[in-house]
Parts: sequence; structure tokens; C-alpha cells
Amino acid sequence: MLVRLGYSAISVNLQNSSTSKTMTYSTFSKLEDREAAIRKLEDIAKANLNNLLRVLKYNLAEDIHFYRISSKLIPLADHPDTADWDYIEAIKESLMAIEQFLKAHQSMRVDFHADHFVLINSPKSDVLKNSIKTLRMHYKLLKGMGVIPKNRCVMHVGGGYGDKDRALEQFILNFAFVSPDLQQMLMLENDDKTFNLLDTLYLCEKLAIPLIFDYHHHLANHEEENWVKDWDRVIQTWSHSSLPIKMHISSPRSEEKFRAHADHVDPAMFLTFLNEIKGSVPQIDCMIEAKQKDEALLVLMKELAKYSEIEVVDGASFYMK
Repeated sequence: MLVRLGYSAISVNLQNSSTSKTMTYSTFSKLEDREAAIRKLEDIAKANLNNLLRVLKYNLAEDIHFYRISSKLIPLADHPDTADWDYIEAIKESLMAIEQFLKAHQSMRVDFHADHFVLINSPKSDVLKNSIKTLRMHYKLLKGMGVIPKNRCVMHVGGGYGDKDRALEQFILNFAFVSPDLQQMLMLENDDKTFNLLDTLYLCEKLAIPLIFDYHHHLANHEEENWVKDWDRVIQTWSHSSLPIKMHISSPRSEEKFRAHADHVDPAMFLTFLNEIKGSVPQIDCMIEAKQKDEALLVLMKELAKYSEIEVVDGASFYMK
């Protein structure tokens, strides 16, 4: 089984490489010259995309083939007051540069994670409408980068709203208002407080959405300890995807702050997971959600190399013997 490690958004090793520089709406609205204000947004967006290309080149140098792009690339892109702004046209050249890079390195997998305010299961129509608008932004960016959007944006189920079963049914109801192209873009992740693995499987199986198993979240929020008996169901949710199955890995900061992510990943904890699924899939891409980002990935690879069952392939990939 091939295992590839990835990380999200920020490189702690690449200096001045933020892809999430922004402008608040308060600052934007105070600028009297609207054209100048829009140009400032465009300059920030271009700087973020230029840094994204730098990060991707750094990842290539470190053999990191899996990366989650920041959802904050384009400031105020989904704000009502910028509805007339054609941001894709403004950043077209920057997107094309990323497209050329990704086409030259097709083994590199990139995707997004929708922000916490993207709530498909909200009972409020305006929240649903804005959520769909934000998902459309992700779709446009993927298309602009030459990435096929299918199964490229992960999100949580949403809010419990005091009645988890009803909230699950609200997701199904609201999903019908999401256009088919955006539906196909999505993946769902079990969370650490409300919607556990079984809840998320219920939606994924009913709506043909791939499930991203978050091992840390499961340990923090589960109905049953034995997740392994449902692993085949998780695999089946990926049967319509051309991408390898994906999961999230992180370690608790402490027993007292169990839900919080630690700086690094505990290799023994990670191997416990991998040994349970060994042989069930030919490849799995594992997104590290540790505070130290790419540094946590590099440290984990060094730690894993000490184990006899690990056969290192490159800087961020290995086989489980």
C-alpha cells in the first residue's frame, strides 16, 4: 500500500509565502475610489497566487505530492458588494501559471477545504445561498488552474442546530439546491463534535459523496470504538472517484485538550491506523493537520523511516510492507 503525505495551506519552512493575505470589508468600504479598491483586491489575490506557485515548487523539491490550497486566496470574492467583480478574469495569468505547473507535474494532488461558514445544511436560505456562492468560487478557481473539480473540495456536514437527525435530513434537502457540478466537487468529513463517522457515512452513501475519514476526529467523537468494521463502507464511497482515497491525520494536543491539534503527528498513532487498513486499498493520501504543517510532515517521515514495516519511496511517500 502506497501512502502519500500532504499538508495544508501554510508552509512554515518557506519564508514570506502566505497565500491568505486579505483585506477586510471595513477597509475596502472606506476607500472612496471603487476602481482603486478593486485593484487592491486584485493585487492581493495575485500575490497570494504567486505565493501558491512558490509553495507548489517548494513541495515538488521536497517530494510532497499532496497539498490543500488555502480557501482564502481571493479576498472578498464572495462578498455581496463585489458581485460585479470578475476576479477570475483579473487573475487569469496567475491561474494559468499554476495550471502550467500542475500539468507538468500531474502526480501532484491539490484540493480545497471549505471554510466553517459554508453550511449546506443550514435551515436559513440566505446562509445556503452564500454557501453555494462560496463553493462556486472554489469551482472557478479549480477550473482556472486546469484542475478537474470532481472530488476536490472537502467540507463538514455543518451545524447540529439542536437536532442532529433533522440536521442530517436538512443536508439532503438542501443538497438538491446545489448544482450537479458543485455536488460532484464535494467530499464530506466526519467532525469532532457533532457528526461522527456513521452520521457522515449515512449522507455519503445516500448522496454518492466520498467520505474523508478523520482519525483524530473519530477518536474525539464516536458512537462505536470499532471504526474498522465500517472501513469498507468508507472505501465504497470512493468507488465513483478517479482519485485515491483520502484521509486526515492529526494528534491531540493533550488529554485535556484532546480536540486541539498538536504541533506534530504521533507516528505510533498513525501506524495504528495504517496497520488496520493495510492491504485494503492500493494507495491512500493522508492530509496532515498539525500546527507545524510541512515541518510536521518532514519530521513524521523521519520518524516513520525507523520502523521496519516502512519502505520509504521519497521525501513524503512510503510503502507499508
